[in-house]
Amino acid sequence: MTRIRLDMPRRLVITKAGSPSVLDVIEMPMPEPQAGEVRVEVHFAGINFADTLMRLGFYRPRPPFPFTPGYEVSGIIDSLGKGVTEFEVGQRVVAAMSNGGQASHVIAAVSRVIPLPDEMSLEKAASMPVTYLTAHHMLHHLGNLKSTDTVLIHGGAGGVGTAALQLCEWAGIDKVWATASGHKADIIKQYGGIPIDRHNQDFVEVIKQATGGRGVDHILDPISGENLKRSLKVLAMGGKVYSFGMSSAAPSSKRSLLKAYLAWRKTPKLDPMKMMSRNQGVFGVHMGTWDDEVVMASQLQRILQGVKDGVLDPVIDSIFDVEDADKAHQHIHDAKNIGKVLLRFK
Repeated sequence: MTRIRLDMPRRLVITKAGSPSVLDVIEMPMPEPQAGEVRVEVHFAGINFADTLMRLGFYRPRPPFPFTPGYEVSGIIDSLGKGVTEFEVGQRVVAAMSNGGQASHVIAAVSRVIPLPDEMSLEKAASMPVTYLTAHHMLHHLGNLKSTDTVLIHGGAGGVGTAALQLCEWAGIDKVWATASGHKADIIKQYGGIPIDRHNQDFVEVIKQATGGRGVDHILDPISGENLKRSLKVLAMGGKVYSFGMSSAAPSSKRSLLKAYLAWRKTPKLDPMKMMSRNQGVFGVHMGTWDDEVVMASQLQRILQGVKDGVLDPVIDSIFDVEDADKAHQHIHDAKNIGKVLLRFK
């Protein structure tokens, strides 16, 4: 990967579809904010599984290659656009991006920028927007989560998974199951969840036995394929499934590209009549395309308040220098992370 002087504006690019080796760091011109925008000197940018799938060419929508991924950043405002009065140069902020966040400097609309309290680190801030916003949007905005509900979280030790566990705990829910590798069980228990070893236990059998055959009210699924198909077997009457990824289509050190493709092909074709008879719903969730700024801002503010109050605490797995982004992507592909993976720019 190209090494750029640290004092030069630079950005990560996905040059073409392929393995992590297609990532590169290149110089870029310094962007200038327009009216209603600020420029943020980025210290940390989050990596999401969507970034890795876009690199593989599987995720939609995505910009044409080459492009810079990234939905969330934290850093310092270093320039204000015309008419911006709610922020000031030198202010610490977090920003939710529509894309292009993995760069040393980004331009963000003021509606997508939130000032940080002094007690919040920039690392924690960069771990917050996508994971917590996705989990909150599914459980609260779409799901109208109630304290008496039951929840199954697939990928419970990942970024969205740990965020969802904390949100369920905050909501007072005491029946939350989460699938993960066996060695990740402790993080699930830490946030009040009931771990299911995805390699050695059948989550369908576990849920049916635990609920007396009723199933659960909410299922969060970032895997898709056969996993989504089997999840429908444990969805309760009136329940909701939220599909927010397709990690089954991502090759890893243990899964070839062909096997990943075949896994993705197992994604079920839904039967509307059957779902209607059981009053069930399946939601596709992609916060990168959500364009209701009012809803997004209100959810981010609630999440930030939860962090300030100590009921939400972003879990950071690891931080990689942007020049090592290929290693970070492979780390995520191999499901080694517990919580969020960040890129360091400053």
